[in-house]
Amino acid sequence: MTTTLPKSTRTQRITSARLKLDGRRDASMRRRQRVLAVLGRAAADGEQISASAIARIAGVDRTFLYRHRDLLEKIHALQTDPAVVADTGPAVTRASLQADLLAAHERAARLNTRIQHLEKRLSEALGEQTWRESGLGAPTDIDALHQRINQLEQHNLDLQQQLDERDDDLAATRATNRELMARLNTSNRPR
Repeated sequence: MTTTLPKSTRTQRITSARLKLDGRRDASMRRRQRVLAVLGRAAADGEQISASAIARIAGVDRTFLYRHRDLLEKIHALQTDPAVVADTGPAVTRASLQADLLAAHERAARLNTRIQHLEKRLSEALGEQTWRESGLGAPTDIDALHQRINQLEQHNLDLQQQLDERDDDLAATRATNRELMARLNTSNRPR
């Protein structure tokens, strides 16, 4: 069951609601004007511009700026434009700082990769040196040792061949000596 209110009460409520709505609209316009005035002063003075700083100086909540996109866009536009100071020239912009930061991150990544590469090479070199000094690894002059082994084997073969030739000569000499002794012994025997 709904009860209908008298016409005068409904009219009073509508009027009251309109007055409240007009009051809110006027308050919003006053806050908006304060924000615009603060933005103008900050841009003219070359001050650092951020949403929280503008909201604090204008006496409004940051959510007010985020609800009014045009105000927020003006803040962002002023942040990207460098403020020109008479004596020093243009100030540093957010975009240039972000570009510098990106370049620094890329350089840090390159340096980190280089450091890892150098650490790996150092670790390998130290490991190899420790391995050699411990005596567990093969000597560094393995090629020289292999060449020396080949030379000694060749020399050994040469000596073996000389020995074989001398043994053959000795055997031939002994055979000749036996023949001569046998002839001498047969010619000296009485008959």
